[in-house]
Amino acid sequence: MRAIQIDRYGGPEVILRRDIPVPTPGPGEVLIRLRHSGINFMDVHTRQGKYAESRTYPVSVPTTLGIEGAGHVEALGPDVSGLGIGNRVAYCLTWGSYAEYAVVPAWRVVPVPDALPLDRAAAAMFHGLTAHYLADDVGRLGPGMTCLVHSASGGIGQLLVQLGTRMGATVYATTSTKAKAEVARQRGAAAALLYDEGRFADAVRDLTGGQGVDVVFDPIGKPTLRDSFRAARKRGLVVNFGAVGGPVRDLDPIELGEAGSLFLTRPRLADHLPDGPTIRRRAAEIFGGLQEGDLSIEIAGRYSLENVEEAHAALEERRVVGKPVLDLP
Repeated sequence: MRAIQIDRYGGPEVILRRDIPVPTPGPGEVLIRLRHSGINFMDVHTRQGKYAESRTYPVSVPTTLGIEGAGHVEALGPDVSGLGIGNRVAYCLTWGSYAEYAVVPAWRVVPVPDALPLDRAAAAMFHGLTAHYLADDVGRLGPGMTCLVHSASGGIGQLLVQLGTRMGATVYATTSTKAKAEVARQRGAAAALLYDEGRFADAVRDLTGGQGVDVVFDPIGKPTLRDSFRAARKRGLVVNFGAVGGPVRDLDPIELGEAGSLFLTRPRLADHLPDGPTIRRRAAEIFGGLQEGDLSIEIAGRYSLENVEEAHAALEERRVVGKPVLDLP
């Protein structure tokens, strides 16, 4: 089968195209004939080596890139129940989706409704489950609450805006361009602001009568985090769930006190997908919203095994509005 692999960490030049044997599922595993793979920052960070020493996401080279996909069950390993050959399925947080086939632990696999296209399912897994746990478990959004979503035109950001609005919260958004701000407004943001070198925090305080928001969702890191503190209310919550703009390495906890006795957390998806029932519950809610029209996810470009580097470049340059998808033969 054809696959995209890396033997070393680095830029797009380390990406290799190989023909490798189709893997065989072991006990508790399934073989999936992949039709689509989601493409996200985690793939870029894997290639760059940012998870080389991670305990949450252990991965080492050589490896096949890609951590989410959708397709059909091709074969079952021993001790697998509840799945059958030909079932439409999707998964995330198992490496190997930039390939024609992938072996995945059965407990990570979720059924895809017949009415939901497989490309949408692939696009919605990592981003959808991330947005779900952030809004539901971490932010605990609800009626009367306010939140700020950074990078609101991206795949996770668009879903966070929609979920927060659906849960009754007032959602403010930030983006890098006016065109991206319009996307956030279309998804339900009460106001969409430009980062404006951190002055978004002043605008958010103006919009909230000087109070600041209950929750800030910040996947950017160094360029925005301290201004995210300024945008939060006293005893508010700042959720730093990524660092696409670079890590913050010089943070003194006293800054949280000076900013208003804030709570700061750095969650990860894996810790909020501890078992099969939780994964299936989150996926069912996201898939249901997509089918009913309550949620929408925009596919931001379609790529193949021949040009996946272009998708990585678009992500690194922050040219992506929505979620890129890799179409497999």
